[in-house]
Amino acid sequence: MRTVTLGLGTYRIRPSALSDAVVRAASAPVASWIDTAPNYLDGQAQSLLAPLLARHSIPVSTKVGFLTDEAAKNAFSDGALTDEEAEHGHCLSTPYVHWQCARNRTELGRDRLDLVFTHNPENADGDPHEALRNAFTALEEEAAAGALSSYGVATWDGFDTGALNIPDLHQLAVEVAGTEHHLRAVQLPVSLVTADALAQALDGEGPIAQAHELGWQVYASAPLFGGELPQLASHELTNLLNPDLSTAQACLLAAASCPGVTKVLLSASEPAHWAEAHAALREPAVPIPTLRKVLDVLAAD
Repeated sequence: MRTVTLGLGTYRIRPSALSDAVVRAASAPVASWIDTAPNYLDGQAQSLLAPLLARHSIPVSTKVGFLTDEAAKNAFSDGALTDEEAEHGHCLSTPYVHWQCARNRTELGRDRLDLVFTHNPENADGDPHEALRNAFTALEEEAAAGALSSYGVATWDGFDTGALNIPDLHQLAVEVAGTEHHLRAVQLPVSLVTADALAQALDGEGPIAQAHELGWQVYASAPLFGGELPQLASHELTNLLNPDLSTAQACLLAAASCPGVTKVLLSASEPAHWAEAHAALREPAVPIPTLRKVLDVLAAD
């Protein structure tokens, strides 16, 4: 039985729409989730969320990795960042990850973080696996201190380029903390445009299938490719996926129908878009043969 749920993404949401969006997300208490990062909304996302989260007890995933100018300045001042790391704009060093986790808790107004993703480790200065080893070390220490429930890896193209793979991530976590490690999730783009992982999952292969086999949560980001996908998809393609849905709904359902995906993240500023997304996810999953046919059609264009 498919158990994919909808989560609120905050990367593209309008700040003025954030309050209402959180209320809508909270309306489904069992499945509610918010995904954010300290660099979202010009570095204001977490601070804007804090008073809303004080009124609505919603689980939140946040991130470590990218530096805002203010964070770089403050982390350097606190001795958690070197000049070189600050200049690079991305850091997963052990001192910095500890510093950013503390800052995330402060900005979100929470004593314990639900889930922290290492943010695009493929952007690390040097070997991303060594950067992740340092980050995992810090995150396991955060978990041991009771300040963190679990952590994960969020990437844009790390799996596509071969910079990352699930077996290596799992092995790295085992090396850092043993088999009882707290690495429990991955986040990656899943859509009819960013379709490599989707296509692999249809055959029981690739990062989504491998993460699912380990029991990890799989967060599908950019399911509508930043809102561009509905303009790219044809009416015929929509009918093939589900003739009863709009183009945006059909494309969203396609991402949610990917085997192994557990949560789809959507930055929906408009109430109608959120309602339409929920309606789409209540539809039966698109059959795997149909998804294969859709991907074949797109590949031929």
